[in-house]
Amino acid sequence: QVQLVESGGGLVQAGGSLRLSCAASGSILSINEMGWYRQVPGKQRELVAAITSGGTTNVADSVKGRFTISRDVAKKMVYLQMNSLKPEDTAVYYCNAKRPTGGTVPRNYWGQGTQVTVSS
Repeated sequence: QVQLVESGGGLVQAGGSLRLSCAASGSILSINEMGWYRQVPGKQRELVAAITSGGTTNVADSVKGRFTISRDVAKKMVYLQMNSLKPEDTAVYYCNAKRPTGGTVPRNYWGQGTQVTVSS
């Protein structure tokens, strides 16, 4: 099992910055990708940014140039630096970890989510 705990959400004005943190614990050696997703009521959860065990990043077009994903392997942490925040970035942000299963669909682990609210 993998446990993920997010922190760092909150209320910020448009144009401001926040940094989300995700602490991973448990059976994390088999994890090959970690990332951040977000969800607003009535919509599907969407990928914001992800980073593989090899350090390759994937960032959604909607946040490219404003958000940066990074990790600290020794501390088992993943971060999402969010700059130039917009009201449309308001959502619950979830930390995600993926474990290969040998099939086409990995096993997903999720944190409890942290609310990010951007006021205009």
